[in-house]
Amino acid sequence: MIRTLLFDPADRTHTEGGDELIAVWRDKPNTLIWVDFADEDPSSERECMQSVFGLHPLAIADAQRTRHPAKIEQFENNTFILLKGLDSETTTIEFGTIQIAIFIGPRFLLTRHSGVSVSIDKLWAEVRDSGQLMTRRPDGIAIGLTRYVVDRYLPILLDLEQRLDVLEREMIAHPRDTLLFELVEHKSNLKKLRRIMAYHAEVFARLRSQSWPEVGGDREHEITDVYEQLERATSLAGLYHELVSDLQDGYISLASHKLNNIVKVLTVITVIFVPLSFLAGLYGMNFEYIPELQYKNAYYVLISVMIGIAVLLLLLFRKMKWL
Repeated sequence: MIRTLLFDPADRTHTEGGDELIAVWRDKPNTLIWVDFADEDPSSERECMQSVFGLHPLAIADAQRTRHPAKIEQFENNTFILLKGLDSETTTIEFGTIQIAIFIGPRFLLTRHSGVSVSIDKLWAEVRDSGQLMTRRPDGIAIGLTRYVVDRYLPILLDLEQRLDVLEREMIAHPRDTLLFELVEHKSNLKKLRRIMAYHAEVFARLRSQSWPEVGGDREHEITDVYEQLERATSLAGLYHELVSDLQDGYISLASHKLNNIVKVLTVITVIFVPLSFLAGLYGMNFEYIPELQYKNAYYVLISVMIGIAVLLLLLFRKMKWL
């Protein structure tokens, strides 16, 4: 699907439509256009990007890949930004991603995404309803889009903080293996998220420090704002990754402590019953002549000895604070 927004500065009107507006844009040199590609046939998409807008084949190939790190690159007539956004179904730390490619030209803005993009749909409606394509220019629209992409990461991180507090309380009150499995999943997702944020931060660090022909100098504060959001997201991802690691280590320590207590109880029981079993085995042997068996009260003496041994061992363990 190809959808377009065309702005004509002559009468300050904007028109929403499909690929038919691209011909109008080519015939009117003063117009601006935003073209959004989604679920389009890759070959026809590539043909349009290359023949109409003059995009570099390597940039188009990167834009059409399902997996590629975030990057920024300058070409002859455009600045290419590749981001990794969250998919439309993501609401928690168990996230999915889509590729979002942005091509910023003097008179055009091209976006291409591998799935439904909440960020692009939100910005599209905003630009369409406000008619700000001319006043914000393609670079302003592009930077606004990057802000929306980054902003979607922060809520899932902040929601995770609350969940980690709950996990910590449950782990202390009622430790169970399902909590450990959840912590392992969170740790893996945070590691992926931190890597994604690191790539994005590198892109915006370059965008801040270098001059890009299609990105105006008046966008400095907007770029800095996005970069600071990325730094915050990266910092939170790292912080929560360490916190999850601590909780995981804490759970393992609690499980080990619980196991040690169980082993200690079993050891106490074993140590008590070993001498008693020895005495019972000794006098349970089938010899005809065992001197103690001739005593009238031998049974009671043996029982008393066995009870005494058990009591002494219990007192010993109590003194050692095993009980």
